[in-house]
Amino acid sequence: MDRFHFFLRFLLLPAMVMAAGTSHLCRAQVRFDDTTNVAWGKDFRLVGISSPVDGQIQRAYFYRSTSAVPAPLIVSLHTWSGDYTQPDPLSALSRSANLNYIHPDFRGPDNTLDACCSDLAISDIDASITFAIENGNVDTSRIYVMGVSGGGYATLAAFMRSKHRIRKFSAWVPISDLVAWYRESSIRRNKYAGDILHCTGSAADVLDIAVARKRSPLYWDTPVGKLEDAEISVYTGIYDGIQGSVPITQTINFYNKVLSDLGVKDSAKYVSVYEKAALLELRRPLGDFGQIAGRKVCLQKQYQHIKLVVFEGNHEMLPEYALHELIPAIPVQ
Repeated sequence: MDRFHFFLRFLLLPAMVMAAGTSHLCRAQVRFDDTTNVAWGKDFRLVGISSPVDGQIQRAYFYRSTSAVPAPLIVSLHTWSGDYTQPDPLSALSRSANLNYIHPDFRGPDNTLDACCSDLAISDIDASITFAIENGNVDTSRIYVMGVSGGGYATLAAFMRSKHRIRKFSAWVPISDLVAWYRESSIRRNKYAGDILHCTGSAADVLDIAVARKRSPLYWDTPVGKLEDAEISVYTGIYDGIQGSVPITQTINFYNKVLSDLGVKDSAKYVSVYEKAALLELRRPLGDFGQIAGRKVCLQKQYQHIKLVVFEGNHEMLPEYALHELIPAIPVQ
């Protein structure tokens, strides 16, 4: 099939046909924009952290490692619709591994001007890291920021703008471009379109594109010097956008953007237009890239300290694998 007919086929093929044969992946699993307020165990301390910008108190659940020597810090960021109270599988994993852990609020759900990767929200994330360092048993050379969905979005923002020296970032099915996601969410008629209007202060059904870009890591300048020491991995499930709310292009485009800002000349390091179209049409591996946590990898790209993984999955994080990738000494359960 020549390239012209490949793209013609891609444009004409209905999205639900693309997903044929993947219904087994709709099985029950952890919801990754869960707003349930759960009871946290007694090992997790509820703390209040004063914003250095406006003095507002942002709450967090915090676990201090009991290790005899300084231990890593896991900064787990809540999802788009959630807050610090929502269930987080990384909490129990971090406690079992005796790691320092914090699950901060940063202006709550992403449906207000103060939230949604605003300067205030990013400052809140930084303040929570400062709190953990000052009150925990933290090896400051091993600070790890991670999140899924809206937490992945916040992880990208922390990578771009955090003042802290963070060793690794792990962003799963993140949003990177609110302009595109507003359009995508409007087509799906889901709640996220309205949330984006609210968090950008837009008029009804008319997105303020300038504000949306200011809240979108895809349009920010990449801190290229940070990548000399820090690492960032971005993951997306191949069925997301069909069986989930965030299309895979949100992750792919961010990866390509960072490479462009780094001045990468080797076109093979980027996800090509052809590869992107093939992933969107076929929803299956484009080669033999191995597996992660028993899931096939559909595409993997890496340049120095930035890595992209497209895996067989939906809108989700693979928590045990994610933690092990950040800290290899932690076994995959």
